Amino acid sequence: MAATQRRGRRIMMTPHEVDAFLAEQRTCRVATVSKDGRPHVGALWFVWDGTSLWLYSIVRSQRWTDLLRDPRVSVVVDDGVEYGELRGVELSGTVEFVGEAPRTGEPVPELETPERLFPAKNFGLDTMPHDGRHAWLRLTPERMASWDFSKI
Repeated sequence: MAATQRRGRRIMMTPHEVDAFLAEQRTCRVATVSKDGRPHVGALWFVWDGTSLWLYSIVRSQRWTDLLRDPRVSVVVDDGVEYGELRGVELSGTVEFVGEAPRTGEPVPELETPERLFPAKNFGLDTMPHDGRHAWLRLTPERMASWDFSKI
């Protein structure tokens, strides 16, 4: 279970608000640690299953290479333009590689939920398309922090 947020309690989202926010958003920013210790940040589509953030990443990417070496990650999902509209969630922990890499569609029970949610959310499809370039990462957050500036 994710650690409880200590700072900014006044503007933090409720668990229900976090679930709804993560269900509606499409893009996150994923931060990894490169070989030389520098951060690497890139945008990626995701789905949230209520417990874990599922990332569908290209396996021949800097992100994938970094995570094979060091699976620690920090992810930010945010939204808003005007100050009073800013809201978001930061999730951090250690990713797990799930299924074959690259993903070809072999049956993997753990992937039933993300492979139902992801194509519906991002492509308007009922089944997951597999392109032989992507594979799944699961982040079950060890820490979460949220903010909603409309609560100020």
